[in-house]
Amino acid sequence: MKRIIITTILSIAIFGAFAQTKKDSSMAVPDSVKRKSVNISLSVGDDDSHRWKDTTTYNDRSYPRFSFGITFSRFDLGLATLIDNGSFTLSPKNDFLRYRSWKTSNVGFDLVQMGVRFNPNFKIYLSGGFDWTLIRLREDITILPNQPVLTYRRDNIDYSKNRFSSTYLRIPLSFDFRTNENNEGKRAHIVFGPDGGLLLGGRVKQISKENGKQKIDDDYHFTKFRYGGFVRFGYGDMGIFAKYYFNDMFENSPDQKGLKNLSFGFTLGF
Repeated sequence: MKRIIITTILSIAIFGAFAQTKKDSSMAVPDSVKRKSVNISLSVGDDDSHRWKDTTTYNDRSYPRFSFGITFSRFDLGLATLIDNGSFTLSPKNDFLRYRSWKTSNVGFDLVQMGVRFNPNFKIYLSGGFDWTLIRLREDITILPNQPVLTYRRDNIDYSKNRFSSTYLRIPLSFDFRTNENNEGKRAHIVFGPDGGLLLGGRVKQISKENGKQKIDDDYHFTKFRYGGFVRFGYGDMGIFAKYYFNDMFENSPDQKGLKNLSFGFTLGF
């Protein structure tokens, strides 16, 4: 996971340097080319914002407008909740997954996006980034790797931290409706759409006096491809989000059939 993040940061830096060089060396372009070009940008937040943005563009204000860029947007920080066959209470088979609600979190952000703006108030874009679900377990157990089904072991150890997590490459398709700018230059947004995810890995992280800090990586039967939907409401750069995945959290593990994931919280950047 660290290699992926480091590679991503280096790619952003290289792309930014390339975009700046191209911008500084660009020549005047005829109007006939301006209307057909694509907007490429390095940005934070809204695609029309010029803050933290290095843009190579030769297009005018006509629509539709196509764009592709590296970004740091839609940073989500919220709570994750397990839903067991429609109930917020875990069934006896899943009771070993009891978790600390206020320490079970969802974190994610987008790093690349491409889209089409049809008018000043509506845009469709496909983006990609990372998404983590971090389950803070209550029980002194160890989720075991390389097992035919999701399996755990009870330990005679008092864990100060026992975290069970998954990492996904997230690929949401967003339908973004926004208002006109007000006198402060801000807009209200409602964004929704389908959200797919490819599993990058699972991890058990434990801290105890007996064993110190331990990290064990495996897929832990987390579903390889998850799909669901999301919605975001916001004003300016701040907002709230909710995400729900329609398929099960785990696969090839019958006792966890019907166990799903709901997340909600705050989001930064539209």
